[in-house]
Amino acid sequence: MTILVTRNTPARFGGFLCSCMLEVAPGVFVGPRLNKAVRERIWAVMLEWAEQIPSDGGVVMFWKSREAPLGLGIRTLGWPKKEILDLEGLWLSRRDLTEAHHQEELKALLLAEEAHPDSTDPTLQSGLEQDE
Repeated sequence: MTILVTRNTPARFGGFLCSCMLEVAPGVFVGPRLNKAVRERIWAVMLEWAEQIPSDGGVVMFWKSREAPLGLGIRTLGWPKKEILDLEGLWLSRRDLTEAHHQEELKALLLAEEAHPDSTDPTLQSGLEQDE
């Protein structure tokens, strides 16, 4: 299964993708049986047209991959403005802090000591004990 999501891309992207995948929702294309060669060709076209994607637009492609973390291959163009990282077999997304983030609050959280729970903390009790 291959899934490709577009955001704010020129009409030619959707037109091309509709020729080889099913559009199940606006900007969401699926290909249940695309082989690697077809998927690579689709991505090559996306790369050729990448300069036409506006700054708030982009393309994200997902597919089943035995070699990728969590068995999920991911490729992105443009939006989202995040870095996708493989960390010990997990996909993580990361982005830089901006002025919109309250940086002092984040620094305080980073430096704060974590409270140690005590035996009366109800979140530590198992589900069986809570049912009794």
